[in-house]
Amino acid sequence: MQHLLWLIPTLPLAGFLILALGRYLSRTTVALVGVGSVSLSALITIIIGVNFISNPPPSGAYSQFLWTWFNASGFAPKISLYLDSLSLVFVFVITFVSALIHLYSSEFMIEDKSYARFFAYMNLFVFSMLILVLAEDLLLMYLGWEGVGLCSFLLIGFWYEKQENGLAAQKAFIITRIGDTAMAIGLFILFYQFQTLHIPALLQGASNKWQIGAPIACTVALLLLAGGIGKSAQLPLQTWLPDAMAGPSPVSALIHAATMVTAGVYLIARMHVIFERSPFTQHLVAVIGAVTLLLAGCSALAQFDIKRVLAYSTISQIGYMFLALGVGAWSAAIFHFMIHAFFKALLFLAAGAVIETQHHEHNMFKMGGLKDKMPLIFWTFLAGAMSLAALPLVSAGFYSKDQILWYAWSAEKGTAWLWLAALIGALITAAYTTRMIILTFFGESKTPLGHLPGMRITIPLVILAVLSITAGFIELPHNFGQVTIFSDLVQKTLPETRMQAGVESEFAFQLIAAIIGLSGIYLTWWTYAKNPGIIDKLKSQALPSTLHRLWFSGWFFDTIYNALFVKPFKTITSINKNDFIDQIYTALVQFTNTLNRILSLSQSGSLRWYIMGIIMGSIIILTLNILL
Repeated sequence: MQHLLWLIPTLPLAGFLILALGRYLSRTTVALVGVGSVSLSALITIIIGVNFISNPPPSGAYSQFLWTWFNASGFAPKISLYLDSLSLVFVFVITFVSALIHLYSSEFMIEDKSYARFFAYMNLFVFSMLILVLAEDLLLMYLGWEGVGLCSFLLIGFWYEKQENGLAAQKAFIITRIGDTAMAIGLFILFYQFQTLHIPALLQGASNKWQIGAPIACTVALLLLAGGIGKSAQLPLQTWLPDAMAGPSPVSALIHAATMVTAGVYLIARMHVIFERSPFTQHLVAVIGAVTLLLAGCSALAQFDIKRVLAYSTISQIGYMFLALGVGAWSAAIFHFMIHAFFKALLFLAAGAVIETQHHEHNMFKMGGLKDKMPLIFWTFLAGAMSLAALPLVSAGFYSKDQILWYAWSAEKGTAWLWLAALIGALITAAYTTRMIILTFFGESKTPLGHLPGMRITIPLVILAVLSITAGFIELPHNFGQVTIFSDLVQKTLPETRMQAGVESEFAFQLIAAIIGLSGIYLTWWTYAKNPGIIDKLKSQALPSTLHRLWFSGWFFDTIYNALFVKPFKTITSINKNDFIDQIYTALVQFTNTLNRILSLSQSGSLRWYIMGIIMGSIIILTLNILL
């Protein structure tokens, strides 16, 4: 089956190339090409995946060499695809979830004047992410890495007629460039050390050549971590993601569930050997994840825009994945990535349906009363919310998040502080999720209902809702039984988590986590549903009001960055606007224009002048020949 690998990324690319001719295509054709290309890619992925699992390759991976990219002084990176158990999980999520999002988009964006352009960008986004996770060479991975950055810019600013949308796209592009630059430097160091960017060779070389704690390993790991922080919107480069909600709702679902923000998680997992050679950096990954999940969770509690709540939620949930990676719980991080993709895509798509039906209203405080008016949207949204809040036993999110909580305590690199941060994060998550449900679907209706969504919107919601409830049962906790399908698959590529504690006390930790999560749900329900006046009283007091402003603003990171970087840069550029360099180019332009005006005098349109010019030129040439 490995000979079919090239079709997985090629089909979305072919869709993009066809859709680039969008103005010549009907909307039906655009939808068929956009949805069909990604759906075929998902189907091929499932076929290859079933064959991979049922008949594992002896080497543990499929590899397909396509061609040599270029050859310069012995450096010959290859266009080669590599599918092991890690990349298989990512490719499945990318193609399957993207296919559902594309189907949803075919109805959601039907009235948009740039229907073909939207699907062209979406297909290019999927292609770039597939190249990122299938690349066997870091240079090819970097091509996909930059590709998703470009596509995020194009899609966040899709409605570029509004200035704020363009600014949000610029912000995402510029901030992620910081991490990308650091990652590029890391690639240069890796090539200098090993004379190759072939990933399996690099990991083998790092394992053999670098000692644990070696300065060079720490340097490279920190540079790669910076790249992951930028793409995955972790502290301190997290500020671009909430503003990225300027794009259409399907774009938000794609960025948060199947592409872009999960790239950093994949990078760290793929290069795990290098991070294991730098214990300091790996611990830093866990700390960054723990702090980020708390800060983002608090910010989600203060938002009124339903999409910004979900945006901060994504930052927080990616923080959980970083925490798991940092303590060496590799399979737990990837498991949560998969489950998160299902419920976060569901929540964004359902939120998009609500916003569209509420006449593009984003403010949850202006919604309400939708439970009975939009029952299908409510129940599917509730399924995703249950998984996000990790409702015990009945949601997939419980099984993936429980693993991270347990490993934060019991893994060899886990600590009580990391576990406590994850536990408090679970309380906060349950609180803002319940708040979102109550404000959006319960209480009095504040905005009249518009056109209800059709089948192409509701079918993806139902499928994702089923997965958000049931997908967790492929990996049960240690004390629940012997169902470990997911970890058995992923640990063929990633090392098993080393434990410092047995499973005897795991039930006690699960009970604590369940009580904390249910407490968050109950307290929020009691506050917003039973005693809504309490919120107004709290806002009138100094400390709660200050905290609300702090959390609502994203902890003033934007304010600080504007003061430290943006405003000084703008001031310097305004001072340097007319420097001597510009004067050189201005003089060159003026000289060219003057010369153009002089030469244009010879173009009088008079045949007599042209003949005279030819004769004079001939006389001058003959005279020069005689004299010389």
